[in-house]
Amino acid sequence: MSKKRLISANTKDKIFNAFGMFCTFFALLILVILFADILIKGIGRVNWSFFVNFPSRHPEQSGIFTALAGMFSLLLFTIIIALPIGIMSAIYLQEYGAKNRFAKIVEINISNLAGVPSIIYGILGLTIFVRALGLGNSILAAALTLALLIMPVIIVATREAIKAVPDSLREASYGMGATRWQTVSRVVIPASLGGILTGIILSISRAIGETAPLIVVGALAYVPFIPEGPMDQFTSLPIQIYNWTSRPQQGFIENAAAGIIVLLIFTFMLNGIAIYLRNKWYKKTSL
Repeated sequence: MSKKRLISANTKDKIFNAFGMFCTFFALLILVILFADILIKGIGRVNWSFFVNFPSRHPEQSGIFTALAGMFSLLLFTIIIALPIGIMSAIYLQEYGAKNRFAKIVEINISNLAGVPSIIYGILGLTIFVRALGLGNSILAAALTLALLIMPVIIVATREAIKAVPDSLREASYGMGATRWQTVSRVVIPASLGGILTGIILSISRAIGETAPLIVVGALAYVPFIPEGPMDQFTSLPIQIYNWTSRPQQGFIENAAAGIIVLLIFTFMLNGIAIYLRNKWYKKTSL
């Protein structure tokens, strides 16, 4: 009887492995088809003029210069706002905060906020930053909204990186007479820096591709100027792509595909840097 059960278990295991491989290859096949379709449509438009031209009514003359400028400005203000608050919050919760029921509730809610749909943050940003604070559809309002979006990700990633630091390092630092802040700043943070940077880069990678919250807070689809300050109106590369896909002309569809290629390149670069830092940090801590 046990032999029959063993054979049945092995058969089920093989069936599950085969089904899992089929699902994986099917998903990869769809991804390859979509990526190939984008490359075929847009690779011809990825040239120098596409990067330096302003938006235009004529698809062959239109470019992403203002969209790139708006995206980098938006990311700069988002990082300035989100990084200090996110990292310091994670350090307090992990190293200084009391381990009680209230702390567990806060921890659970922060983890839940990391999975909230981005459109909810857009509605929150519209209500608080655009209307209540009177910031309008400015870069600052959008940056505050995206900062709220990526802050839970930064907090969770930073806490996990700090938690992975062995307690023996803390105890050795305390044994040498160091204070808690000296231990945190000179031992814990340097030891967990790779994991912290990985979480930061992945959160920035998510912010680059967000469109829904920017649309809600009022990002413009057509901006023929470069933003010069945090209160200026702006557009972003995802918004520009969204605008082009709504146009009926084939030329704008090709422009949208080219914009997607550029956006994918930035995303792949950031994810590649995150993987490199994670592997380098893992090798360093495993020595």
